[in-house]
Amino acid sequence: MAKRILVACGNGIATSTVVATKIRNYLTENGIDAETTQTKLMEVPGKVSNYDLLVTTGQFGGDAHGVPYVPGMPLLTGIDEEKTLERIKEILS
Repeated sequence: MAKRILVACGNGIATSTVVATKIRNYLTENGIDAETTQTKLMEVPGKVSNYDLLVTTGQFGGDAHGVPYVPGMPLLTGIDEEKTLERIKEILS
């Protein structure tokens, strides 16, 4: 069964698309079946409990309802990108 990842950014469109694509490509290359859903940061608390992982490109100080959380900004900046992708793989494996 595919792992479910919630990817959130300010408006749920631009940066979350870039991050979601990088995550899916990386996980596919590493043999992990995953699906991503994009959303607005403000919608995270109401949606996150149905997911295996939360990744955000903005500041998230809300409640992730016990779902593992990984800051996604490195996937936009390229700084520590590989470390972030490894962490995501580790959580989902």
